Amino acid sequence: MSILPPAGRIRDGLNFASKLTPRRVANALRVLTSFYASRRSGQPNQRGLPVSLSVEPTTSCNLRCPECPSGLRSFTRPTGMLGEDLFKRTIDELHDTLLYLIFYFQGEPYLHPQFLELVRYAANRNIYTATSTNAHYLTDENARKTVESGLDRLIISIDGTTQDVYEQYRVGGKLAKVLEGTRNLIRWKKELKSTTPHVIFQFLVVKPNEHQIAHVQQLARELGVDEVKLKTAQIYDYENGSDLMPTIDKYSRYAKKADGTFGVKNALLDHCWRMWHSCVMTWDGRIVPCCFDKDADHQLGTLQENTFRDVWFSPAYRRFRQTLIQNRAEIDMCKNCTEGAKVWA
Repeated sequence: MSILPPAGRIRDGLNFASKLTPRRVANALRVLTSFYASRRSGQPNQRGLPVSLSVEPTTSCNLRCPECPSGLRSFTRPTGMLGEDLFKRTIDELHDTLLYLIFYFQGEPYLHPQFLELVRYAANRNIYTATSTNAHYLTDENARKTVESGLDRLIISIDGTTQDVYEQYRVGGKLAKVLEGTRNLIRWKKELKSTTPHVIFQFLVVKPNEHQIAHVQQLARELGVDEVKLKTAQIYDYENGSDLMPTIDKYSRYAKKADGTFGVKNALLDHCWRMWHSCVMTWDGRIVPCCFDKDADHQLGTLQENTFRDVWFSPAYRRFRQTLIQNRAEIDMCKNCTEGAKVWA
């Protein structure tokens, strides 16, 4: 759910539209028609390359958020930094058709020492670029470099408007650093007369902070933030409830069942748009289906050994899409996801 006046969102939409090219539009249409053809036929047809790609700059993070593998230090896969050569090779292969590049999966992107150089490389190819940060590293210098990099969208996680509430989820974090970083960024946007990045306050609505929804909207207005997004929280062990589940029903992904346990609100449908239009590349070049595969359990190929096209059209990817179409419930990570029901039901 987006809040605040629409002027900033309109500018952001026009900026996104400026990235469209005939080849990117044609590719997006191939992806869209492939998705609907697959739904109708029950066969995993795919004729286009991804419209959107998430790349993981690093799995390292400075915070210890309770529903995040980076925060919990619970990964079974190694921690590391995205290599410049691997990133550039991937972008060089995909830039003609790729429209949206997200510099985020797990970890804090600004911990990567060349992060903004990677952003600039993609921005110079007219790809819409976005990232998500806890904003603890938006120093004056980094804020200026962020604006200069050409980054189109910056999501700042702010899950409380007072330190005592903020730190209940953003464990180890300092709200004052987040606000200082936001001010630095807004100031440099004005100083450099730039309309980008489009700055979003993302507020993960959980029980400890749900009373501050109005406060975060007011804070965003005061700081000059372009948009506020209220996000529902994914809870890993949701069946028996959680202290994080909000009491405001529309902000909860889960509902209490007759037997007293909790379940995902929406039915699990045998299709998923994300499996056709996007995927995730981990820092070490593994391709996984989506952002729910935190530990790369469903690795579909690696770019250390293959081209992106080889992985995207591989038998492994085809089998995964086939399983999803036939019986999505067989894929464990899908059971805690509302993607299909929300968008395409």
